[in-house]
Amino acid sequence: MKFNQETSEGSNRFTGYGDGYVLINEERHDGSLIVTADRIETWPVADFVSLTPEHFAMLTDYSPEVVLFGTGKTIRFPHPRLTAVLTNARIGVEVMDSQAACRTFNILLGEDRRVLVVLLG
Repeated sequence: MKFNQETSEGSNRFTGYGDGYVLINEERHDGSLIVTADRIETWPVADFVSLTPEHFAMLTDYSPEVVLFGTGKTIRFPHPRLTAVLTNARIGVEVMDSQAACRTFNILLGEDRRVLVVLLG
């Protein structure tokens, strides 16, 4: 699927997605990612069963107000002990499939929210 949405200069926006990849500002990205308004980085997570509390703890360095967790084609909820560091820091955590996470990121970014999305590759 491809989005037709205006992009602000300097802001990362999801412009499309497909099986196993996303487009950010029309550029293809594969694998697990951390995306903020101004950064795109690799998230060192191979798959859902490899998740550790440290994977979520590293997200606090970005100072988000909300973390969207895109779990791939289907929604898979991580154990609360994995995301406890975020909730204890009063950072909201929303779990959804990756396509929904991409769309929600664009909406929240348009509202000037400090949003971060992590996507499992």
